[in-house]
Amino acid sequence: MAISMKEFKASKLYIISMMTITCLISASVRANTSNIGNTSITGNNDNEFYWPNGARAAVNLSYDDALNSQLDNAIPALNQYDFKGSFYLTLGSKVVKERREDWRTIAEQGHELGNHTINHACSASLPNRHWVDKHNDLDNKTMAQIKQEIIEANHLLNAIDGQTVRTFTLPCADAIVEGKNLLPEISRYFVGIKSHVAVIPTSMSTYNPMDAPVIAPSGTSGQALIEQVKLAAKNNSIVSFTFHGIGAEHLAVSTDAHQQLLDYLAKNKTSYWVDTYRNISLYIDKSRQTSH
Repeated sequence: MAISMKEFKASKLYIISMMTITCLISASVRANTSNIGNTSITGNNDNEFYWPNGARAAVNLSYDDALNSQLDNAIPALNQYDFKGSFYLTLGSKVVKERREDWRTIAEQGHELGNHTINHACSASLPNRHWVDKHNDLDNKTMAQIKQEIIEANHLLNAIDGQTVRTFTLPCADAIVEGKNLLPEISRYFVGIKSHVAVIPTSMSTYNPMDAPVIAPSGTSGQALIEQVKLAAKNNSIVSFTFHGIGAEHLAVSTDAHQQLLDYLAKNKTSYWVDTYRNISLYIDKSRQTSH
């Protein structure tokens, strides 16, 4: 299925301009992590939910926007410990077209390719959204158009990895289209949806994998990332990181900080289940079905 040059240009504009709004979000996240302090791995606020092999928390390492630094820096680091990550591709991205075989290779290695739409449309009417191109303004899209783009993105992903079970990350955390919530309209196409930036869940009893929170680090230290993981273990819950650039490109976390997090997870494998969001979502759904 061909992607037009107009779509590629829209994606390129997104890569540059998303730095404005997401930096604001990430700053809020960094402020939250700075207040965590030395969180000890004690206590259990949700004793009725059990992670695989006695793990204290689930950890999903996700990477948005289909960036070169993810393939060049994140993948080797993940593969060092056989950790499987989730990569949410904006299918109109130039990097998807130019490095299609690299994306296929990481899927064959067990990493997840997730849906992040084709053009990454965002709502220009929200505060600090002056950068949104008129062509890519979610306010000018119909529900039918957005649904079709998301379905088409699933087809494009299938042509790369051959998979049919998919998860989705909502661009800009914008869920309103034509005055309606997009999530119920697209839920049938996914087993998990990441929809908003928020803190670590305090309990799995209210966690909804189809409307899930993420942590979006940018310029965050390795220790701050580790503290988030420790908090998830304290709560017997989940932390889902949404990274962008790793050591380069926009909203980057340094390669050192990223490596420190992976080193910590590797040294504490009995406490943390690190897996794709697809596998985590399927596990949560199965666990809840068998418990009733």
